[in-house]
Amino acid sequence: MGSSSPGLYLSSTGSYPRVGDTPDLQLLERTIAALDRGERTTADLLDAQNTVTRGAIADQVKAGLDIVTDGQIRWADPISYLAAKLDNVELQGSVPFFDTEKSCRQPLFRGAPLRRGNLVVAEYSFARNALGHLPTPVNKAGKLAIKPVLTGPYTLAKFSLSGSTENGGSGTPATLEARAIAYGEILAPEIEALSQCGAELIQIDEPAILRNPGEWSVFARALEPLLHARDKAKKTNRKLELALYLYFGDCAPLYEKLLELPVDIVGFDFVSSPKLDEMVASSGSPKPLALGLLDGRNQQLETAADVARVVQRLLPRIQGGRAYLGPSCGLEYLSSAAALAKLSLLPKILAELNG
Repeated sequence: MGSSSPGLYLSSTGSYPRVGDTPDLQLLERTIAALDRGERTTADLLDAQNTVTRGAIADQVKAGLDIVTDGQIRWADPISYLAAKLDNVELQGSVPFFDTEKSCRQPLFRGAPLRRGNLVVAEYSFARNALGHLPTPVNKAGKLAIKPVLTGPYTLAKFSLSGSTENGGSGTPATLEARAIAYGEILAPEIEALSQCGAELIQIDEPAILRNPGEWSVFARALEPLLHARDKAKKTNRKLELALYLYFGDCAPLYEKLLELPVDIVGFDFVSSPKLDEMVASSGSPKPLALGLLDGRNQQLETAADVARVVQRLLPRIQGGRAYLGPSCGLEYLSSAAALAKLSLLPKILAELNG
């Protein structure tokens, strides 16, 4: 279809199915149920999470990806997993996670949230070690990497509630802006800690801004502590990039504003943004993009040649020709077989591009 694409990397977008049809893929579900019945311990749960996480990483490597994640196997949902690790935050009932079938427990601020320790550093270190124990595929030497994923401060704040400021509740971040900034200040040390552990690319998920563009100033302000943490790491000669990922909504109306943010990479959900490919082809991008061209919520498999034609149009319009090809969102909404099929399609798309 054309010349080779040395600047195109095949990348996961985050989550991976935690359960499946085989006994191995039902391990985590069985263990959680047994734990609820008092028949297993938290140590058994940790073992099951470790086993399923290794499997998710192995699947991504087997599929031919360059950039993988731990599949967020340990995450019950994208909101409460991080919030549950903070002091002065209580988890309330479940609410829908956007328009998906997934729900999330809603955090309630009882005071200014405080870190008890690192949030995902241990998970990242485990995943990095697991990746290191897998055989390096042919032609992946020096390219294979793992990236940690964090839900961004604005999206965390949108799904959180504030407790009453009466009766000794003073200091509770009552407004959306206060909650978002509080989360930003909590996540900033995590950026630093992940960088110290070797992370060179960190994905920040902020899907909520697509549905609330009028709150842009709050969104941008909450990102500032994370960007400062990145800059601090780079001043010590550590390589670190922040990739801002957006999905579950039309990215086109905010395209130019998103590119003006001082993040290093912007990841777009092209499936939910039917006019975005034309916009990128027309306007171009001054920074690398993550091209979410495979539908992460639809079992139907795309055609490699069709996706390759879109990439072929977009790649020359992206500054430096560097882009990350992957699903539109995490793959936890698919069956394990469909998720693996989606990821396994990515090398076929690259082969089409390389002719």
